[in-house]
Amino acid sequence: MAEETIGFVGTGRMGGPMAGRLLDAGYSLSVYDTESEATGPLVARGARLAKSPAEVASTADIVLTSLPTPDIVKAVALGPDGIVAGSRASIMIDLSTTGPGAARLVAEGFKPRRLTLVDAPVSGGIKGAVNGTLAVMVSCPKATYDTVEPILKNFGKLFYTGDKPGTAQTAKLANNLMAAAALVITSEAVAMGVKGGVDARVLIDIINASSGRNSASEDKFPRAVLPGTFDFGFSTGLSYKDVRLCVDEAEAMGVPMVCGSAVRQMLAITNAKYGPSSDFTSIAKVLEEWAGVEMRG
Repeated sequence: MAEETIGFVGTGRMGGPMAGRLLDAGYSLSVYDTESEATGPLVARGARLAKSPAEVASTADIVLTSLPTPDIVKAVALGPDGIVAGSRASIMIDLSTTGPGAARLVAEGFKPRRLTLVDAPVSGGIKGAVNGTLAVMVSCPKATYDTVEPILKNFGKLFYTGDKPGTAQTAKLANNLMAAAALVITSEAVAMGVKGGVDARVLIDIINASSGRNSASEDKFPRAVLPGTFDFGFSTGLSYKDVRLCVDEAEAMGVPMVCGSAVRQMLAITNAKYGPSSDFTSIAKVLEEWAGVEMRG
């Protein structure tokens, strides 16, 4: 049973379940979110409600953040009411997907205050956050990793990527690009199959028993596309953001992103047509419209 107070900023769809797991583990929590309904269930369980990220960082030695965009992460970390303005915290664990550039910027901004950034993006969706089965990619100094490991273990399996800020973000972007790419190519393949007269469910079963199986065919299609619910739990806007970050970072490194650029364009189309708050499985709806079929089963 833990005793120390942990701070948590950003207790929405992903952050809320992770913060809840820390309460389950016995930590005392100080929480903040711009939306009161996001903190309400945690406060009802005994968490202390703070008025700003700075206040969270004045009540806890370690502050975790789970936020939607790099700009929000930078503001929460380095803004006038941000974690850097707190009087107590010495470590910020960022569970968001920001890209390596933002991670390096935050780490550099922390140096005058002797704050340490732990870059720790997670993968596995809301279900993984609830069940504690996330993949947690971590980059930070090794001594800091030893300090935060017991906290992060509450979220899932840890993968230490090194001591340089941003390496965990690079790993996360690579993963998210592949997840989106699997969804795009599976949508194209199943649309073709249905147009050619194959039942969508039968085709997915064939793919999953064959060499084409992937995360979209095994999980996203059965859960959200074949039933026509399109509610897997990850927004088009966030997927588009992650893939844009990945392609931009890769091109800055001199790594060509031929397939990645096509995936980015498909997400741009889906984002424009269905909106950033739509589920990213709506990619399949774009293919349905183009092909003149419905992939149901």
